[in-house]
Amino acid sequence: MPLLLSRAFCFFHSRSRSSMAHLSTSSTIVKQKVRRLKGVVFDMDGTLTVPVIDFPAMYKSVLGEQEYASIRAQNPSGIDILHHIESWSPDKQQKAYDIIADFERQGLERLQIMPGAAELCGFLDSKKIRRGLITRNVKAAVDLFHQRFGMTFSPALSREFRPYKPDPAPLLYMCGTWDVHPTEVIMVGDCLQDDVACGKRAGAHTCLLDETGRYNSPEFDSVDFKPDFKVSSLTEVCSLLEENFDLIPES
Repeated sequence: MPLLLSRAFCFFHSRSRSSMAHLSTSSTIVKQKVRRLKGVVFDMDGTLTVPVIDFPAMYKSVLGEQEYASIRAQNPSGIDILHHIESWSPDKQQKAYDIIADFERQGLERLQIMPGAAELCGFLDSKKIRRGLITRNVKAAVDLFHQRFGMTFSPALSREFRPYKPDPAPLLYMCGTWDVHPTEVIMVGDCLQDDVACGKRAGAHTCLLDETGRYNSPEFDSVDFKPDFKVSSLTEVCSLLEENFDLIPES
């Protein structure tokens, strides 16, 4: 195991355990400054960029209508399609990857930045807070995002980094690269299953972006991982960070 990743996993095993009793409809759950913050890690699709991929259509194309309905009923927080197809035969798996790649290519043609993303990045730059990116999309999508919108996230880990989220490995690797403890980082994303789970498993703070309020539904009350914070737009994140953390510039 690489030194940075090994050190990061040590952080993971030493983290303190804290959990939230329920999802809050307000922008913040924690009301006081509890820890210093040195880095913010973002999801890309649906967080930094406007969601443009029709995921239900993609899943149905990969799984078929009947299997999709069955799996969806058992997983209200979402389907981990990449994990699901790992057990398939190589030929069947390749066909699935081709379908996924086609949907992703169509999404790239309509790529748009999420409202508030540029302002949030400017705020982090003014505070000299590191920012990174972890996505289950491919590197080509990350490269296009950087080129089109002039924002740089480093590290920027795509699907080619294994294991991908919700495994904590990419976030722990990032903490090791930055030489910071996971409790000095917050993971911001729009998915409980991928982003919040990844952050929680790594020992980081988590912020769920829920634009439509879909996660207020009772069906999500019993999920394994719940966010420390919840916002309805990226424009709320600046004040959230200032109110709840001591922002420590990168050294």
